[in-house]
Amino acid sequence: MATAKKKQTTFEKLSAINVNKFIEKKNGLTYLSWAWAWSETKKNCPDATYQVGETEYDEATGFMCHTSVTIDGETLEMWLPVMDGKNQAMKKEPYTYTTRYGQKEVAAATSFDINKTLMRCLVKNLAMFGLGIYIYAGEDMPATTTEEVATAPAKKATGGTELKVGDPKWESMAKFCKENKALGYKKLCDKIEAKYKLSEGAKEEIKKIIK
Repeated sequence: MATAKKKQTTFEKLSAINVNKFIEKKNGLTYLSWAWAWSETKKNCPDATYQVGETEYDEATGFMCHTSVTIDGETLEMWLPVMDGKNQAMKKEPYTYTTRYGQKEVAAATSFDINKTLMRCLVKNLAMFGLGIYIYAGEDMPATTTEEVATAPAKKATGGTELKVGDPKWESMAKFCKENKALGYKKLCDKIEAKYKLSEGAKEEIKKIIK
């Protein structure tokens, strides 16, 4: 008797997509085209919808944009601050801040800045469902897709830096594991060990994180 094929989850479906051709880097940050991200999401999840939430403002911290995305009955929210090209929070009025190179000015936010941030927020929101989530892991993670990790044979880092709990890079690795726990223990370890050698303590901690 044939065994029924398990239905692929939204996260499994979207996280398997290679987004590398559609990203650009600016000031050390990686951006994914919102138009492509939404188009690809709708191709794979036709029922996907999104909403733009209220843009909040605080005199001390500036503007904060909000979006929410619903796919297959699940709704996830995301938020993102409005920032300038140097990743400084933008406010209603221009202001200056001190650096080791002297005073720098941050221009007042415009409707264009807010609109641009909303679309970036939408892309980050879609990453919570899996699309391009690996680009948010930072430079500490190898530039491989979830699909490649899922199909690649298990491999261990040889001669790489051993990653232990408490190391400077551990916090970002722990965050990555928490956000991608749907991949499962083995695939997470395979992905990390493409660059680092995991200590036994780190492996045990990963098990706790994804429970």
